[in-house]
Amino acid sequence: WVQEEAPDVLCLQETKCGVSAVPPEIRALPGLPHQFWASAEGRPGYSGVGLLAKTEPLNVTYGIGDPEHDADGRVVTAEFPSLFVVCAYVPNAGRGLVRLEPRMRFDAAFLAFLQRLDAQKPVLLCGDLNVAHAEIDLCHPRANRSNPGFTPQEREGFTRLLGAGFVDSFRHLYPEARGAFTFWTYLGGARARNVGWRLDYAVLSQRLLSSLCDSKIRSTVAGSDHCPITALLAV
Repeated sequence: WVQEEAPDVLCLQETKCGVSAVPPEIRALPGLPHQFWASAEGRPGYSGVGLLAKTEPLNVTYGIGDPEHDADGRVVTAEFPSLFVVCAYVPNAGRGLVRLEPRMRFDAAFLAFLQRLDAQKPVLLCGDLNVAHAEIDLCHPRANRSNPGFTPQEREGFTRLLGAGFVDSFRHLYPEARGAFTFWTYLGGARARNVGWRLDYAVLSQRLLSSLCDSKIRSTVAGSDHCPITALLAV
């Protein structure tokens, strides 16, 4: 699927492997020779992201400059001539919301990080942001108001991101699209019934809107409990 899609940049989240454990078939992906991997320090099998690029970035950084969160290997940022591409795997609030407070601290630190980047050049944020922003973004909003990914606090965090000059590319282009989900639990045949959540986003600086061609959810692509999304920009 990756070879057919032929992206200029491929962002992967929850890779759960360190640099040395990246499978050889991923290392050898045609057209994506520049690969940058982050993993959780001392916690194999936890978190992790990867950013793969067709052309070599000008610069690559890891983390968001916050020691509380950077050890988890959740963010890789690649600088290109016209924009920053940020690959992110945002923390889950956890069953029973046991990690909601750390999640809120991450959201605040991450927004500050994105704003620092945006002050230099436009930003494209791609990743599993672990929040369904509005009721339209999940199948059963009423039943999930107290569940991780749909708490008022997490939704407000995403609202603050949008209020800071960033745009949810899919919802900008398709404001009324229903049943547009990127995650389905493995339980109960949820994917076959499209009982899902939209947790994966391509968020961009407002001044990139004129470059936005499309934002697609590739819901027919199997292989994970999430599906890929594709942002098409003319930059």
